[in-house]
Amino acid sequence: MIPALPSGLVTEAVARALSEDLGGRGDITTLATIPADATARFQIASRARGVLAGVQPAAEVFAQVDRAIAVDWKKTDGEELAPGDTVAAVEGPAGAILTAERTALNFLGRLSGIASLTRDYAAAIAGTGAVIAHTRKTTLGLRAFELAAVRAGGGAAHRFGLDDAILIKDNHVAVCGGVGEAVRRARAFAGHMTRVAVEIDRLDQLAEALEAGAESVLLDNFPLEDLRTAVKQARGRARLEASGGVNLRTVRAIAETGVDVISVGALTHSAPNFDLGLDAV
Repeated sequence: MIPALPSGLVTEAVARALSEDLGGRGDITTLATIPADATARFQIASRARGVLAGVQPAAEVFAQVDRAIAVDWKKTDGEELAPGDTVAAVEGPAGAILTAERTALNFLGRLSGIASLTRDYAAAIAGTGAVIAHTRKTTLGLRAFELAAVRAGGGAAHRFGLDDAILIKDNHVAVCGGVGEAVRRARAFAGHMTRVAVEIDRLDQLAEALEAGAESVLLDNFPLEDLRTAVKQARGRARLEASGGVNLRTVRAIAETGVDVISVGALTHSAPNFDLGLDAV
């Protein structure tokens, strides 16, 4: 069961999306062609194989356009889809349904695309002990939705934002004058509930990071042999995360080095849109 997003966040995001689509005059095509009292039945159907995500915002779209629209969801977030599967039955005022159509499908298509790509990555490393995680490379204003889609696809949580974990990046290290100094400053600042992670781009920085007390170490663009060496050197003293150069061709070999986490920015910045359609029945 995928936890629901806060209702206020969903309401605001959907209102913003509808405002963008409707502009100042509303859906003039529907106003011009569909009688106000016309009713219709439609179904949202999958046209590809993948994983569903985005039911909550899509449902909110129909509700905001017209609460007389009845939507019977046949699938929910995290469920597998095959071509032709019915995702939802939609019935009610025809004009309102047509007005809501594209915005609802945009949420479902974008988020199901992320969930489906995440499931592909998770399947590629099955049995290795590693997990696939997202990054902060998300669409502005839609991060909560996209990260929920990663979870629906079987991915793991990373940082949500700058305020929920300390991740010392290469530029922090450069300004601080070294990995160890940056980690020590972070450890002195952080409370006991805040995890301190540091990114390194050379194997010789690992010992310094561990000695300074890093709880997680992000191994940025490490060759496979260096990843294997890092796992041996760390001996479980810190959680190791591989990042950079990860794709569906390389991810299995990376996971087999023994790292704990593989973070993949492509889950959110490069996922293809998932194909669903609203069809009259």
